[in-house]
Amino acid sequence: MKIGFIIDPIESLTAYKDSTVAMIEAALQRGNQVYVMQANALFIEQGIAFSSMQEVLSADHKKADWYQVDQMITQELSELNALVMRKDPPFNMDYIYVTYILELAEQAGVLVLNKPRSLRDANEKCFINQFPHCIAETLVSSEAARIKPFLAKHGDIILKPLDGMAGASIFRVTQFDHNINVIIETMTLHGQRYIMAQRYLPEVKQGDKRIILINGEPVPFALARMPLPTETRANLAAGGKGVAQALSDRDRWLCEQVKPKLQDMGLYFVGLDVIGDYITEINVTSPTGIRELNEQTGLDIAGNFIDWIESRTKP
Repeated sequence: MKIGFIIDPIESLTAYKDSTVAMIEAALQRGNQVYVMQANALFIEQGIAFSSMQEVLSADHKKADWYQVDQMITQELSELNALVMRKDPPFNMDYIYVTYILELAEQAGVLVLNKPRSLRDANEKCFINQFPHCIAETLVSSEAARIKPFLAKHGDIILKPLDGMAGASIFRVTQFDHNINVIIETMTLHGQRYIMAQRYLPEVKQGDKRIILINGEPVPFALARMPLPTETRANLAAGGKGVAQALSDRDRWLCEQVKPKLQDMGLYFVGLDVIGDYITEINVTSPTGIRELNEQTGLDIAGNFIDWIESRTKP
């Protein structure tokens, strides 16, 4: 098969811990041709989706010079059997424009993962509200007049932007915080931008769990990200430590609740974030955690994902 990956610049990837690199390696190990391209290299000409891309000749994350690529070529995306969108957020208008191009590739018969329309529809923060029985108390608003009463009711909350990643710009505030007004003003641009408020869950100290789902089916272990003693955020990028934990009965129940909609929307590779008994985010753009889980459990998540792609496509 020919499998393409839309990635950030390949030289910027930290191979030993990058989930996309794990997918590329797994695809090559199975004898597939692998191509990489950046999002800004995609274009439309006369209604046909193209991209400049390079074939990956070899990849081994254990080496300093971990990849070899062939010369740059330009070809129709329809030449590929599958195309995996792995560009990191921010999820801005350029990201949305790329999904329009990917829809043309999809219409030409390419299996695009995740489905372009669903990348637009499933905001990683707001999407949890499709499952109100699975989430803690949550508010999405741009108005201080709504956010401050929410804080007064719960006493201790998390505020986060709707388009961030890796724990960026996340605040924990209490009703006694003297900076609450300026925090809300700054995050909402004085009422012009939506943010999310969630009741603070002290169970985060036992881990903010990342559960990987392939076509709605969870892998058997979650990566529990443990925050530093001085941190609210458990993200690995914020210094959190990842520890593999077997899924609990509650984890599996939460996965069952989201599975039908994920499958219906073509969200094939998803990272479910769970704190305590509740889903806090549903990551659909470029979920990570593969490397840490594989190393600690002996799983082959990237390989399982490539196997699933192969089962869905015909060379």
